[in-house]
Amino acid sequence: MNGIMATVCRVDRDQNKKLIEALSSSQIYQDYEKAFSRTTGLPLSLRPIESWNLAHAGKKNENPFCALLAENNRACASCLETQAKIASAVGAAPRTVKCFAGLCDTGVPVSIGEELLGFLQTGQVMLNKPSRAQFSKVVKQLVDWGWKVDLRRLEESYFQTRVLTPKEYESVLRLLTIFAQHLALVSNQLLVRSANSEPPAITKAKQFIQEHQADEISLADVAKAVNTSTFYFCKMFKKATGINFTEYLARVRVEKARNLLLNPNLRISEVAFAAGFQSLSHFNRVFRRIAGESPTRYREKLPAS
Repeated sequence: MNGIMATVCRVDRDQNKKLIEALSSSQIYQDYEKAFSRTTGLPLSLRPIESWNLAHAGKKNENPFCALLAENNRACASCLETQAKIASAVGAAPRTVKCFAGLCDTGVPVSIGEELLGFLQTGQVMLNKPSRAQFSKVVKQLVDWGWKVDLRRLEESYFQTRVLTPKEYESVLRLLTIFAQHLALVSNQLLVRSANSEPPAITKAKQFIQEHQADEISLADVAKAVNTSTFYFCKMFKKATGINFTEYLARVRVEKARNLLLNPNLRISEVAFAAGFQSLSHFNRVFRRIAGESPTRYREKLPAS
């Protein structure tokens, strides 16, 4: 069991980007984005932690003022700085940043347990009605940046900016927070059930793990089952899945535990051992890291049957 108890590596940054791309193209996200934008009138994007493109560029509900600013290099850079501030903020709560023109953008973290994957980003709104004095400051800043401002076009788009009360915007962010939690579950399932083409040995290994997840299996056991050396299998498995064997096994067991927790007649300890964990403390620690909450808290949030 020492192999199972070894230090678990984090999903690497490239894998995070691949997960965000997979989620962005998933039907559940596509449907939600359409419904969200149709209901709120706001743009919505799912982006990785590091993104060098403007989050809402080309979106149907992109703010016309923001689209106009994107035509100027310095103003565009300011928008990217706002995006970077969202990514650099610490914590699991939504992160709202106000740009130089007074518009707010917010990133709602999408995580697998403690691992941040990216953000559901919305905004390009004002939380107070814009004033003429505020607009004059924006124009002055743009002139200082060397932009030959088309005042008529700029003014028209600026005062078309969507205005929400802080309470209304808070409700919008609450919807995104709930959806981000749903996406976290989908993300973990994508890691466990990768749809990408993979070597037959990896497919066979995953099948072996599923069948023996409740047993005390090791990396050597799985390598032997697929007729490869432990060293070669370790490298091949990490390359194919983006995570190492120990992490993959932990996620398979947590997915199993989630299903078992639906049964109110099973005690937490019974769930832990049925999912393949050899101690309750280890189960609690791994479940919290991957699911972002304790097994008890997860069960409490389940709908009453």
